[in-house]
Amino acid sequence: MAILKNITVDEMVCYSPTMITTNGIWQGDNPLDYALPLFILQVILVVVATRIFVFVLKPIRQPRVIAEILGGIVLGPSVLGRNKTFADAVFPLRSVMVIETMANVGLLYFLFLVGVGMDASAIRRMGKKSLAIAVSGMVLPFGTGALFSIFLMKDSENATNGSAFVLILGVVLSVTAFPVLARILAELKLINSELGRVALSAAIINDVLSWILLAIAIALAEDERISVASVMVVLSSAAFVAFNAFVVRPIIMWIIRKTPEGESFSDFYICLILAGVMISGFITDAIGTHSVFGAFVFGLIIPTGPLGFALIEKLEDFVSGLLLPLFFAISGLKTNVGLITGLTKWAVIIVLVILSCIGKVVGTLLVSISYQMSLSEGAALGMLMNTKGLVEILVLNIGRDQKVLDEEAFATMVVITILMTGMIVPAISIIYRPSRGMISYKRRTIQMSKKDSEFRVLVCIHTPRNVPTMINLLEASNPTKKSPICIYVLHLVELTGRTSALLIVHTSKKSDHTALNRTEAQSDHIINAFENYEQHAEHVSVQPLTAISPYSTMHEDICSLAEEKRVAFIIIPFHKQQTVDGGMEATNMAFRTVNQNVLANSPCSVGILVDRGLNSSNRLVADQMSHHVAVLFFGGPDDREALSYGWRMSEHSGISLTVMRFVPGEDTAMSESGTSHNNNADKQRVLTVETDGDEETDKQLDERFLHWFMMSHVNDDSIAYIEKVVNNGEETVAAIRSMGDVFGLFIVGRGQGVISPLTAGLTDWSECPELGAIGDLLASSDFATVASVLVVQQYVGAGLEDGLGTPVLNEEYSGGNQSSFMPPRGSQSVTSPRGHQSVFSTDRC
Repeated sequence: MAILKNITVDEMVCYSPTMITTNGIWQGDNPLDYALPLFILQVILVVVATRIFVFVLKPIRQPRVIAEILGGIVLGPSVLGRNKTFADAVFPLRSVMVIETMANVGLLYFLFLVGVGMDASAIRRMGKKSLAIAVSGMVLPFGTGALFSIFLMKDSENATNGSAFVLILGVVLSVTAFPVLARILAELKLINSELGRVALSAAIINDVLSWILLAIAIALAEDERISVASVMVVLSSAAFVAFNAFVVRPIIMWIIRKTPEGESFSDFYICLILAGVMISGFITDAIGTHSVFGAFVFGLIIPTGPLGFALIEKLEDFVSGLLLPLFFAISGLKTNVGLITGLTKWAVIIVLVILSCIGKVVGTLLVSISYQMSLSEGAALGMLMNTKGLVEILVLNIGRDQKVLDEEAFATMVVITILMTGMIVPAISIIYRPSRGMISYKRRTIQMSKKDSEFRVLVCIHTPRNVPTMINLLEASNPTKKSPICIYVLHLVELTGRTSALLIVHTSKKSDHTALNRTEAQSDHIINAFENYEQHAEHVSVQPLTAISPYSTMHEDICSLAEEKRVAFIIIPFHKQQTVDGGMEATNMAFRTVNQNVLANSPCSVGILVDRGLNSSNRLVADQMSHHVAVLFFGGPDDREALSYGWRMSEHSGISLTVMRFVPGEDTAMSESGTSHNNNADKQRVLTVETDGDEETDKQLDERFLHWFMMSHVNDDSIAYIEKVVNNGEETVAAIRSMGDVFGLFIVGRGQGVISPLTAGLTDWSECPELGAIGDLLASSDFATVASVLVVQQYVGAGLEDGLGTPVLNEEYSGGNQSSFMPPRGSQSVTSPRGHQSVFSTDRC
């Protein structure tokens, strides 16, 4: 008979070692009497309870660790476990050893993955600001915990080890959970902000300090006095760290060098490292520290790169998705909230939580102010540093196992951890409101951009496949000394809750080291490509960023960054890509949702790029570029914006631009004559622009803009202007098809809010309405063309419109030659000149 000793202080449980699997219910066996089926049932219940709480807490943005602990509390003696029948059947004492062992195995490998994902060199690169915030944020909460430990130890049955109790409570109140903090910042859309970067940097330092305090707490838990054994624990732990750094790490480096670049690591090496995790855990457990300390140190000495990526790919989903929730659920199963009785104890808990949070906020705020941060930012940073998670729960479990904490004290501290973490998101929402949107800017469109000023573009990238096309398009946008292009490259990554993705968010601006996982590898590829372009191109500056968020809210990151950086144009890739046979297939339908949301919420003009070959051998580089671009002009603000971008591109020496304007024929004019005068008046009222007190129709604006464009390029042989007279959508399609395959890029307006008889019938079979009638036609698989398509939507919003939603020409950009693409006021509205047949021509379809 085997004996399980550490269930409680005085209990022993006997069980038969042969009762692992059942012979079946048909033999009269109860599956719950056997270890394996009982363990499977327990895992199922834990997963179901956890997922239910994740779903319930998702609207209030609570981190997953709270859902996992609450799931365990519900299954434990606080709720369902109060029923003795349920507790004895599903969570009997004899099953505790099995489920705790599996939970600790999961914890062992999770801490190993945390070590692999944590860049040790990044800690050395942290500035004094992050270090000061991390340390100052720990001092006051630690002191608060030490003070209140006197009240909490009064009724404790295990109050003899006071030093360890004080240290454990201080650690729980003072440290910050880095992985949980990263999830919270992602939910609050602060992950790429300056506040988020400082918080994550300080959290890394805080995590390192928490491990040091954890080692000291374990030593004191063994013996309160500083004895020979305690000294030996510390010395042997230091020796273990040194052995890993100077012996094991060189062996790992040898394995990496021996594996050819681009090839996967052999199964032998992977199994050897995974076995090394167990060996490290065994050694540190044997010398007196916790086994997870050994796994963490072993993971920390593995350099970031292909090996770390391979290990994370093999372990992460199983460990963090299944085994780790077991550990948090076990903590909840051990928590009996019913032991916390009396208003006095609950009052002490609430006061302790409030004072600890205040201490964290005050300590962080004082340092933040010294670094010229605002009061709201400092307070928000202090609240974020109150995030609790893995280390705190681990410390509490160690304290409980070492008899430093009794059942009541353990339950009390678990409740404190939940309350401190749960109040962060609501508190941040109240005390911190980002200032984005407070400072408005006027150059929100290409048409309104100054000719002699910086042109700011936000380029969104989903995969490295988007990179060549974007670079070629940007090079064709004609960066010059007078009008350089500032490019903000935003790598869009879905937030899936994976640990590896969250561990690399704080290095969103980097390209100087090997990638940790697939997401970071793609980011490095994208960043390196754009930085290489920046080095070889003139008058171009690149600022790379990474946004990790759910697809449902990804547009918020894009739009807020566009407004923060005051860009004039956002370029996003189409959700379909070209196949080998020339068709178009969807890569990810979530990309389409992102594009639609950006079009609806963008603070500036937007372009959707349908890639069909700008990344071909005809590369758009400054010295070799020879490319034909066509702008299809039907009229309206979007088409004027499309022509404005084509205008900018036409000034590049390697670009030949053709502007094809579609003009209504006689049949169209006759059909429109029957339209009621009132409807025309309503449409005219919506599509009018106020200039010098006179109202001009949208058609007059088109004429004036085209006239100014042609007068500026009347002697330019690289620009051709063609008018096509058409009567309906069928003739429009025929005219576009007749243009042939000489063009590498079509630029068209989306045509939002403009109803034209020239496109009648084209929207009846539209697959992607977000592209507009013409854009959808050009992007469809049925349209036989090899040209890429850029669909442009002009921004018309606050600062550029009057009370009726009508765009207004601002004085700053309306006169003389200040504006790059806006004609001066007072120019006459005349029809297009037809006297220059070498450049301009009229054609009837």
